[in-house]
Amino acid sequence: MDSALIVEEVQLTPILISDPPLLNTQGVHQPYTPRLVVEVVTRGGVTGLGETYGDGKYLDLARPLAGAMPGRPVTDVNGLFSLAERVCGDSRAVDGRVDAGGLRGAQTADKLRLSVVSAFEVACLDALGKTLGLPVHALLGGKVRDRVEYSAYLFYRWDAHPVGGEADDWGAALDPAGIVEQARRFDRTYGFRSFKLKGGVFPPEREVAAIRALAEEFPGRPLRLDPNGAWSVETSLAVARELKDVLEYLEDPASGTDAMAEIAARADVPLATNMCVTTFEEVPEAFARDSVRIVLCDHHYWGGLHRTRELAALCRTYGVGLSMHSNTHLGISLAAMTQVASTLPRLDHACDTHHPWQSEDVVTARPLFEDGRLAVSDAPGLGVELDRDRLAALHRRWVEDDGAMRDRDDAAAMRVADPGWRTPEVPRW
Repeated sequence: MDSALIVEEVQLTPILISDPPLLNTQGVHQPYTPRLVVEVVTRGGVTGLGETYGDGKYLDLARPLAGAMPGRPVTDVNGLFSLAERVCGDSRAVDGRVDAGGLRGAQTADKLRLSVVSAFEVACLDALGKTLGLPVHALLGGKVRDRVEYSAYLFYRWDAHPVGGEADDWGAALDPAGIVEQARRFDRTYGFRSFKLKGGVFPPEREVAAIRALAEEFPGRPLRLDPNGAWSVETSLAVARELKDVLEYLEDPASGTDAMAEIAARADVPLATNMCVTTFEEVPEAFARDSVRIVLCDHHYWGGLHRTRELAALCRTYGVGLSMHSNTHLGISLAAMTQVASTLPRLDHACDTHHPWQSEDVVTARPLFEDGRLAVSDAPGLGVELDRDRLAALHRRWVEDDGAMRDRDDAAAMRVADPGWRTPEVPRW
């Protein structure tokens, strides 16, 4: 093995990035969200970048994995999974199955470990691509498209965080008119052709009215609604009947494979998920029961870019559509999403992205959406470079934090505005 491809060291930098007051069924985004930047440095002097969640439970797993990486080749991405299982153990924050923020289904130690491994895999691929002079998509078999389409991600939101938060220039969006105005700006600024509304915030009839208003403002455009499992089966069916003529798909209207299977059997709207199918172990039952027609892949959940391609192959085999889920990500993850999306022969729907909501980043150049699409970089690796000054500033924010923001907790953030707030039980409606 060429010594230039051997890992010399791994650097972990937890950061806090600013986040607007976006509402969901659990509460509201905190003023700052934790992320983790992973740098894999080779003996050849090349640095590969990866990114994932930065909560303490992820850091607890990332640190021993980083310590075990030196001396290993960056080409051995398959070996990361057994290495992580051996050295990481279970996260301090997980004891069996728990809910991780309520927004992506039940969580286990295995799922947390995959979310950490994904950042290391991406960083290894970035380093390998830079060493060989090849883009990551070439390492994955080559791109099948030059541009990847993304969807506008619409949120109910406040104009500012409570208790001293500074308002941005987006303003509040708490009714159909506010959601439509938000969509107009996404259309005008980024050229997005499809729109996804994060629901589960208000009673379903209010969110139905918002989708109807979008359909009137943007006739024929693909529309999606995602209440994060907040509804009962009967509520989900009622919404599906009401919006069957305008929805591209309904995402996770209810929680669990059983509820999704019942809705799917009785509804005319395709169901999508990033909650009940997030690991390969969850695929057989969901596909056998026709619980979902679209899976929203996420390389963080699934363990990296190679496993995302494996999921895509399964979806093709079983005739299940594919899109891409988004988290509160920065430019490193967006570059990784775009690279792997460019290699998927059947990417049936525009990908989600939170990135336009993020005012801060750790890469030197923000991505440029044109007509709702990102050009696929052919530069070596991911095609992004680290802004070290910005990274240092965001890390200082993490160091100086009193611990209140180092773990994302949307319910706790909501209690700042509403002290009586409790995480709603599902179904909420």
